[in-house]
Amino acid sequence: MFIKFAFLCFFATLFLFFTKTSGSHNTSSSPACLTQRCTYGPNISYPFWLTHADQLCGYHELGLFCYGGHNTFSHIGLYYRVKDIDYENHRLHLVDLDTFNETCPKALHSVPLGNLPLTHSPMNLNLSFYYNCSNYPSGVPSIPCLTSGVNQSFVFVLGNETKGFDWSGNCQENIVVTVMKDKITSDGDLISQFAGAMDEGFVLEWHTASYCVQCEASDGVCGYSNTEKEVLCFCKDGSTKNSTCDAGGSSAGLSRLIIGLIIAGGIGALLTCVVVYIFRRKLSPILSEIRLAKKIDRDIEAFIRNNGPLPIKRYSYSDIKKMTNSFESKLGQGGYGQVYKGNLCNKSPVAVKLLNASKGNGEEFINEVISISRTSHVNIVNLLGFCLEGKKKAIIYDFMPNGSLEKYIGNKNLETNQPLSWQRLHHIVEGIAKGLEYLHRGCNTRILHFDIKPSNILLDKNFCPKISDFGMAKLCSNTESIISMYDARGTVGYISPEMWNRNFGGVSYKSDVYSYGMMILEMVGGRQNISIEASHSSETYFPHWIYKHVEVGRNLAFHEGMTPEENEICKKMIIVGLWCIQTSPSDRPAMSRVVEMLEGSMDQLQIPPEPFLFTPMKTEVDICTSSSSSD
Repeated sequence: MFIKFAFLCFFATLFLFFTKTSGSHNTSSSPACLTQRCTYGPNISYPFWLTHADQLCGYHELGLFCYGGHNTFSHIGLYYRVKDIDYENHRLHLVDLDTFNETCPKALHSVPLGNLPLTHSPMNLNLSFYYNCSNYPSGVPSIPCLTSGVNQSFVFVLGNETKGFDWSGNCQENIVVTVMKDKITSDGDLISQFAGAMDEGFVLEWHTASYCVQCEASDGVCGYSNTEKEVLCFCKDGSTKNSTCDAGGSSAGLSRLIIGLIIAGGIGALLTCVVVYIFRRKLSPILSEIRLAKKIDRDIEAFIRNNGPLPIKRYSYSDIKKMTNSFESKLGQGGYGQVYKGNLCNKSPVAVKLLNASKGNGEEFINEVISISRTSHVNIVNLLGFCLEGKKKAIIYDFMPNGSLEKYIGNKNLETNQPLSWQRLHHIVEGIAKGLEYLHRGCNTRILHFDIKPSNILLDKNFCPKISDFGMAKLCSNTESIISMYDARGTVGYISPEMWNRNFGGVSYKSDVYSYGMMILEMVGGRQNISIEASHSSETYFPHWIYKHVEVGRNLAFHEGMTPEENEICKKMIIVGLWCIQTSPSDRPAMSRVVEMLEGSMDQLQIPPEPFLFTPMKTEVDICTSSSSSD
């Protein structure tokens, strides 16, 4: 049995060796790298490519396609028209199709270069837009055509914002847009110039892709095989090599080298088979774990590659250790791993989430990086970078000095024992609602979070809330109302009924609405020392109890020292929360409606129907903890 096994390994190795050797010099598949063009626009030639084939000439990331007769560049779901290509100076002139030919363009995103072999040209400058600002300095001119009610929108040359004013904290969105310097005159009116400048686009410069350096140095043309998923080097003699066109010796020497490699490879394979045969029972579990880990990493890399280079920086593990001072300051720990405080090179504080190597199959890492890298909103945590190096996976965020909302609910805030005021709670729940509304409707791709809870809401220095932890998130198109899911996602206590039983309805963005409603009610119960009259058994459910008190008109929120304004905020939060946790998803409001209810008058709110079934939850003792003072 052993002899048969060993010889099988030997001859299999020879077969694979000959197959690989012959394939690496196959000339039949070497394409002709021709200049091509769409109906309009510049000619397309190396390093760009236009033909969608099994093997392509040019850098993998610089593929163009024809759209409406024009050359078009696509990256992570964003589309740009190619206005011009200067091959001599390596300059690519692009126009954002999201704002092209608009009288009053509203920027939806910045230019996410990520790992593309592209850099911004010195010909560019950046404009910083602030949308829907509720507070702003007097005398600063706003953009009339982007006014929304009492809120105003503003534009500045990046770095020239009004000093000493927190624009990000007072505005709903901040988008940085790249335009060309010569389209903005220093003596002109920026508000009248920005639309024309955005319509003219911006310039990027390309550099040699790292995987093409050796190929181009050997006078080859770099390309990529879509079928084999590997980089190719097309040589002048018509051959296709893996990385370089260098000959590497005469044909006779090459033949001797091949024979020597065959013999050495055969002997090495035979010895390997002997070792594996003897120790395979002991090695099998270890090898299986290694193979699984490699497969997970390959899957993650493939997912990131297929979604386009990410618009955030990729760090090495040594960079992560340096920025956290070898993980000196620990901020927290959860099922996903640990969070550490760190600093970037410019001394900016960051939070580094180091994921457990053994946690899941990498899906949480993929979800988090892909989801948040597509967002830009004042109420969504800002993702600065990531690390993917073997089993070592990390995500870098802005540092939130006030931690998570969880520690400010009830008596969980042991550091100060000071709960948040009703006004600040209202500001927080409104900010979270706007963040969720953006995820559900404002992104190019709809993002469903599926794990809204207090521990996943971070607070910056001004207590502005930021939705974080997208490990359970799911991306879907804006046209999908119901999505397919084969597992229940979320945290017990916040999971909507349809997540654990599809008889209640399909899973949709309304599942996030339910979790949001449960969180609001927990915030109310934790802020107020509510006297629970019901029994303290697991059968008593706090929303059911609070609904009965609202229904009979009892002044639930009132206690000594509470102002009428605070009383109204409390009752408004309760009613909004009860609407959000309706059992049927169709009865729950969209987040846009939730924002309207929170911003509107209490007199316009109606008490919702009582939900008739609840998921297994915490008891009222867990939710309603004592606290009475304000911050």
